Amino acid sequence: MSSQCQLIACLCVLLCAASVAAEQPANDNVASVGEVSDYAPISFELDVQPIMTARGCNQGACHGKQRGQNGFQLSLLGFDSDYDFHALGTNARSRRLSFASPESSLLLRKATAQVPHGGGRKIEIDSPDYETLVNWISQGAPRRLPNEPTLQRVELSKEIYSLKPDQSVAQKVTAYYSDSTSRDVTLSTSYLSNDAAIVSVDDRGRLTAGPLPGETAVMARYMNHICVARVSIPQTEMLPEGFFSKLPQANFIDKLIYAKLEKLGVKPSQPAADATFMRRVYTDIIGRLPTVAEAEAFLDSSLENKRELLVDQLLDRPEYTDHWANHWADLLRPNPYRVGIKAVLNYDAWIRKQFRDDVSYDEFARQIITARGSTWQNGPATLYRDRRTPDEVATMISQLFLGVRLECAKCHHHPFEKYSQADFYSFAAFFGRVGRKGKGLSPPISGGEEIVFTSTKGDVKHPVTGEVLPPRPLFGKADLDDHSDPREALADWMTSPENEFFAQVQVNRVWAQLMGRGLVDPVDDLRSTNPATNPELLDALAKHFQDSGYRQKELIKTITLSNVYSLSSTPDETNSGDRLNYSRHYRGRLRAEVLMDAIADITGSNKNLDAMPPGSRANQVWTHRIDSVFLDTFGRPNENQDPPCERLPDSSVTQTLHLMNSQELNDRIRKDGSRADTLAKSKLTAEEVADELYLSIFSRWPNQREQDYAAKLIRLAGDERRSAIEDLMWAMLNAPEFTIQN
Repeated sequence: MSSQCQLIACLCVLLCAASVAAEQPANDNVASVGEVSDYAPISFELDVQPIMTARGCNQGACHGKQRGQNGFQLSLLGFDSDYDFHALGTNARSRRLSFASPESSLLLRKATAQVPHGGGRKIEIDSPDYETLVNWISQGAPRRLPNEPTLQRVELSKEIYSLKPDQSVAQKVTAYYSDSTSRDVTLSTSYLSNDAAIVSVDDRGRLTAGPLPGETAVMARYMNHICVARVSIPQTEMLPEGFFSKLPQANFIDKLIYAKLEKLGVKPSQPAADATFMRRVYTDIIGRLPTVAEAEAFLDSSLENKRELLVDQLLDRPEYTDHWANHWADLLRPNPYRVGIKAVLNYDAWIRKQFRDDVSYDEFARQIITARGSTWQNGPATLYRDRRTPDEVATMISQLFLGVRLECAKCHHHPFEKYSQADFYSFAAFFGRVGRKGKGLSPPISGGEEIVFTSTKGDVKHPVTGEVLPPRPLFGKADLDDHSDPREALADWMTSPENEFFAQVQVNRVWAQLMGRGLVDPVDDLRSTNPATNPELLDALAKHFQDSGYRQKELIKTITLSNVYSLSSTPDETNSGDRLNYSRHYRGRLRAEVLMDAIADITGSNKNLDAMPPGSRANQVWTHRIDSVFLDTFGRPNENQDPPCERLPDSSVTQTLHLMNSQELNDRIRKDGSRADTLAKSKLTAEEVADELYLSIFSRWPNQREQDYAAKLIRLAGDERRSAIEDLMWAMLNAPEFTIQN
């Protein structure tokens, strides 16, 4: 045999031996080639995978993305140990491991940048990570060790930190195993700060506070086990002792907010004036400004409980229905070009009826989750016409009613949560037996009726293993039987008092709409790595909501009558940097529909909307497909966006330019019969005209300087009195005080 043939034969023997070593049984951890290491046995799952995760090898930007990188693919964040082992040990003829010379393994040469590597140097030669990998390969790269324990949980040595500005502190992460052992895994853990400007964290877990007061959360992830540290940086100068005990407390909200502010050394702003509170509560509860007469009556009242009386009156007004139904329409209402005009119109009418009848939130959710029947007769059945597969329904239902965003778990283990693919598709299995009878969808002109019913069959399979998965909730247990609709069991489990997520996500939504920011933000992303800024308050609000029978009006009343809700938006010397703890009211642009209706009320000239009865208000619009440049400019969701839709609350240059240059706005101000025309023709004095303009637009009396200036302009105009009033009105509608809720 030639020397070349001998060399090929030897290589074949080595490759075969390496393949045998990689595929050896779980009880055999000794390599069949290469020198056996004298070091302690190395586990792939407990020792090797954590290194690859901590160094970013299996992240989405590297080999963990959908098709891997340069022919080498790993499961995202190491959620599939078997897959990763075969990717290293057997795929591509085991070219990444060299059992005869472990240090020459491509895995190590790439990681140490001895050969070109797009990810750069990940580990250093002679580092503990390097030695672990060398020893694992020299031991034959076993998949498992005899009697290998499993990782059960991961804990931080400390979960709550209070740091001084620029202070640095080390964290320790400990992993606990099924054999009652533990180990320090601090250096193999991945870390992420939710706000690095407040608190940064390095790859060794060391926390470093920024120069300014604030707070944030820092996530520590070790092999799909997650723990979170909450870090705060209080004011350097604390408030006088007993400061908060002297503040009035209307209910438990004030108590819990003040307790948090006291820890941070942050002082709340002064209470808002009556006019500010009035405008705030009108726009929050019924989505419209008070009329001149309503504003005068409230501001002139001397009753001590007039704020409570006002809240009660607003909650009983019919405008409450359209305003709050409009919020939920963003979350539920699909595109009529996809599901049909009649189905969407029926769905919208059903949503409004729930708020008109003051249906409890748990019953509202149950009717949606278990919806069946005709999409032309039972509104919530339209959800199942829009979402056609169990996985599509599962992502929407979990986000809406649990505040859990499961979308990531469709393809891989959730990167910031505990949920796996099996968890996702087991949850989706609750919707596996949803059947449909009808012509289906044919966008862009879908219009047919569809009947949603419970079928006798319908399986959901794991996309990787092909295993048929039975319905299973994300946590806890649901009472299932083989004959009833699984969605009924899901609704029971979801609305159960033991399911804290159900109440929490809704109170968080309402809190965000009233207070300018959710206790958890985004409002429907409840997870351990995105903790509430005040978890005690979130729990208390959820408990209050449950105890009230899930009555939204009671929740709104409790929040709006707290002293915290009534705080001024003007910051003081301690809370100017506060964005999380409600030491002041957070200003925000009014909702698009509120602004549009306010302009109609102020000018006295309504705009007729397409596909709506004459005189309809903007928050009564049944689909975002109805054209309106104004609503689109001020943040109405894109009509092609799938629900649940998220609005952008920020102001923009486009909005400012629209108000300044809108020919339609100018025409409505100057239209015959408008408010300006009526005021000009009235016998009101210039001062009285100024009062009415300020009450109608800003919901307050003008101060003396404002009244003198406006009255002077009107008097000097003489016969052009109407023109002066129109100019004043235009200027006031373009002022931030009109578009921003103070």
